[in-house]
Amino acid sequence: MQWFTLFAVPILAVVTWLYTVSVTRSRFPKLRNKRICLLIAHPDDEAMFFAPTVLALTEPSLGNHVKILCLSSGDADGLGEIRKKELIKSGMQLGLRKEDDVFVVESPEFPDSMTATWDKVKISSLLSSAFAPNLSKPMTKKSSDQPTATIDVLITFDSRGISSHPNHISLFHGARHFIGSLIHNRPGWQCPVDLYTLSTISILRKYTSFLDGISSMLGMAISKKQMGDHPSPLLFLSAPQEVRIAQKAMTDAHQSQMRWFRWGWIGLSRYMVINDLRLEKVTGK
Repeated sequence: MQWFTLFAVPILAVVTWLYTVSVTRSRFPKLRNKRICLLIAHPDDEAMFFAPTVLALTEPSLGNHVKILCLSSGDADGLGEIRKKELIKSGMQLGLRKEDDVFVVESPEFPDSMTATWDKVKISSLLSSAFAPNLSKPMTKKSSDQPTATIDVLITFDSRGISSHPNHISLFHGARHFIGSLIHNRPGWQCPVDLYTLSTISILRKYTSFLDGISSMLGMAISKKQMGDHPSPLLFLSAPQEVRIAQKAMTDAHQSQMRWFRWGWIGLSRYMVINDLRLEKVTGK
């Protein structure tokens, strides 16, 4: 009986994992034919936190075009040039179309630091220059003109930044400021860019890997859903072969960052397997 249990439990766990993957992909909404930007703070954020999202959204049949915008080269240890190349390699492994779809910003305004909070207005200004140059200057009077942008979807961290990193949290506030600026003084128009944020979960769930799949799926299933062209929430659950791709994006591409604790992260973190994204409700300032 003990031997049976020893073999049955892991088999049951994997079968349950594969079942949740199947249900998630067949019953939860998807983004299709969208121009998408993943906004991150450091090279390796895309693999450590957003790999399930990138792998799902770059599926060729969906017709999305995904780009990564990183607001620092991660140069805290003097490895900025190496880490930029690692980010490109990781992005390609995760399904990006071409190397030019990865952009890295190097500016003293966005230092790679565990203590630095980046200015949300400066982040917003950078996003406006990149994706809505005709709206980069604040509107002082109301306008009837429709706001436009060169992306449809912006994805980043939520207000807790997954790991409470101030750089991550700054991206959330900067992204919201950008979304608000697009519709500022433009009554009656819907924002041309949807902002989705990655949900921060409890420390107890953070290191349960694929075992958190059932609770994530059930939690999303009972939450209030928004469908149509702006679906929310979104749930991305990777299958075993995709988790292996995500892990290799860290071990093969981000070799300079593979300290002992990151081995634990890529083996146990729920974010290597599961991402749930929420559509942010933002009004014009």
